[in-house]
Amino acid sequence: MATYRLGIVMHGVTGRMGLNQHLKRSVMNIREVGGVLLGNGDRILPDPLLLGRDDAKLASIAAETGIHSYTTDYDLAIRSPEHTLFFDAGSTAMRPELLGQAIAAGKHVYCEKPVASTVAGARKLCDRAAQAKVKAGVVMDKLFLPGLIKLAQLKGEGFFGRILSVRIDFGYWVFAGDDSPSNRPSWNYRKRDGGGIIFDMMAHWRYVLDHIVAPVRSIVCLGATHVDRRWDEQGNAYEVDVEDAAYAVMSLDGGVVAQVNSSWCTRVNRDDLAVFQIDGTDGSAVAGLNWCRTQSHDDTPRPVWNPDEPQRLAFRDQWTPYQPNRSYPNGFRAQWEQFIRHLHDDAPWVYTLREGFKGVQLAEAAIESWRRRAWVDVDSVKS
Repeated sequence: MATYRLGIVMHGVTGRMGLNQHLKRSVMNIREVGGVLLGNGDRILPDPLLLGRDDAKLASIAAETGIHSYTTDYDLAIRSPEHTLFFDAGSTAMRPELLGQAIAAGKHVYCEKPVASTVAGARKLCDRAAQAKVKAGVVMDKLFLPGLIKLAQLKGEGFFGRILSVRIDFGYWVFAGDDSPSNRPSWNYRKRDGGGIIFDMMAHWRYVLDHIVAPVRSIVCLGATHVDRRWDEQGNAYEVDVEDAAYAVMSLDGGVVAQVNSSWCTRVNRDDLAVFQIDGTDGSAVAGLNWCRTQSHDDTPRPVWNPDEPQRLAFRDQWTPYQPNRSYPNGFRAQWEQFIRHLHDDAPWVYTLREGFKGVQLAEAAIESWRRRAWVDVDSVKS
């Protein structure tokens, strides 16, 4: 069987996510095993061209990875006939323009989310890709987390009965950068660069809820800027002009209620950086990034409220690990492989730009709700 080259322009690999998850743990790992195996036995070997604005960083990454094709010339990369796929993991503010140029050049596109900073921008990208008849995909990595795969399996098995509610608790403390380096890039806190936790995280929560639980129909959200002064990568102070926390309640199909907290200003006292809990009439499950625990109706304890005595029930000990020994591949890599098969085998693909549009739609609905201090129907946000 033959091996065929796939030229990929990779933009945003100088950032943490683009470098670690997409380049190193996905594309490079695929290259190390000889490429993506297709149904007919052929293989597709990714051949990346690294694109960015910082020549020194690109050179350093090239030296580290052994991938020596890189450039700071955006026009050259986008117009290159040898690279038929354009991937973007850069800042949200740049994404619509770069993807639009790549689509106009006839390239397939694959990108991080959110796909745009506005619903109008996201819709325009969807229309452009459809008109150009190029294939397009959006990274939806959390659906490939072992913990969430297990939640989806439990739902498919009917474990929950009728689902009543969902709770998502995400976040950690992000250092301001004055006395200790920040653990998130400064652009996350600037409006002009597409920052803010609502646009950053609502794109995730939309596809997680839609695909695992039920479609989101409406939202009420309160955003907050808890830390309004931070320091950038060069040590310069700047004013934060976007929210760094968001507290939301969502109404889903079937009367399901979702409580979703997202914060870069909280200290972790839970079992993971993100914890997902689904409660149903027949059972409940709680999951982190890799693990999942269940409690059936029959195993549910019967606590009694009595603040005058110490609590004698060890609640956490009464949950049962679900498939604790099952292993899963890196989720970013798994989705890369699916998309490459979609490109070459026309394999099924559901993580489209239209799905990415829905994430932007939820983010705009959340911001409108915050501004109006009211419930907002998600589908009412059209432009």
